[in-house]
Amino acid sequence: MFEIVVTACLAFASGGADPACRDMLLAGYETPTQAACEAQMPELSKKFDDPRCVSAGPALDVTEVAPGVFAHLGRIEEPDPDNRGDVANLGFIVGADSVAVIDTGSARWIGEALWRAIRQHTDKPVSHVILTHMHPDHVLGTDAFRTTGANIVSHATLPRALADRQANYAESLTRLIGPAFAGSTAPDADITVEPDAPMQIDLGDRILTLHAWPTAHTGNDLTVLDQETGTLFTGDLIFHLHTPALDGSVLGWLDVLEQLQTLEIARIVPGHGGPVLDWPEGAKDQRRYLETLRDDTRAAIANGTRLGDAVTTIADSEAHNWQLFEAYNPRNATVAFTELEWE
Repeated sequence: MFEIVVTACLAFASGGADPACRDMLLAGYETPTQAACEAQMPELSKKFDDPRCVSAGPALDVTEVAPGVFAHLGRIEEPDPDNRGDVANLGFIVGADSVAVIDTGSARWIGEALWRAIRQHTDKPVSHVILTHMHPDHVLGTDAFRTTGANIVSHATLPRALADRQANYAESLTRLIGPAFAGSTAPDADITVEPDAPMQIDLGDRILTLHAWPTAHTGNDLTVLDQETGTLFTGDLIFHLHTPALDGSVLGWLDVLEQLQTLEIARIVPGHGGPVLDWPEGAKDQRRYLETLRDDTRAAIANGTRLGDAVTTIADSEAHNWQLFEAYNPRNATVAFTELEWE
């Protein structure tokens, strides 16, 4: 197979050094032969600078976790030059007529590799790209799908939240993963889902139910339920092995977990870890962590412990159960303390 790429660069080099660049895929223009690829050049040259035909690049590894439901397991690591930001779970669901993508990774190259993975399993069009929340490791690969005509779907509050943070996200990931971030940009949503007003998407004999939740992990968490197989993509409402990251409300998060228990779910694809877990067993460890975080924080506040001292002990009994604990637990303790001191 052949595909069309253009050059994307990061203009962060200093001292007169050349900017770091990479080949950026234009999804949707794949052809079986180089001649067919070259035949597209006259028209594409009107839209893009210096498009080129190359052999197809690598696809993201995916696992079929249920019939027609695929998941990619991101590394349980912080973004760095070695993993190039591939640190979150992503997936896609194939219907009779079209495909829905769930999350797109930290950088455009991940979205491009996910597109190639989709093409290894189906030639159906991608109709929807669904974003489970605002965090950069889940959304900044979305622009890879813009040339496919897919609709971008999110929680109603995500566009504003992402707009407020996108500059910081871009600066941070440029520093952390370098040239791999070239071509990445924050997405704009075409369709939004209001809290507690579930939306359904029909992929062709396959209904997905999208639910926008009140503030929990973040203020814009969205789940995707494949009705056919009972598979729920939870985004970061569920963490496995990776220490949960609190960027919303610990009380709200526990409340949403209670509500999730009422759904008819066979399995979940969490935002990190897994990539597939039984339900409700798959939420047990995270529930225990959040309850410990809540209870230890309340105890510290009741004892008059200052925030700076409290964050060193809150939930420390959970340290042996989670990876990246030192990176995330102090932040979680700070957010929980700030929330609960005003109960």
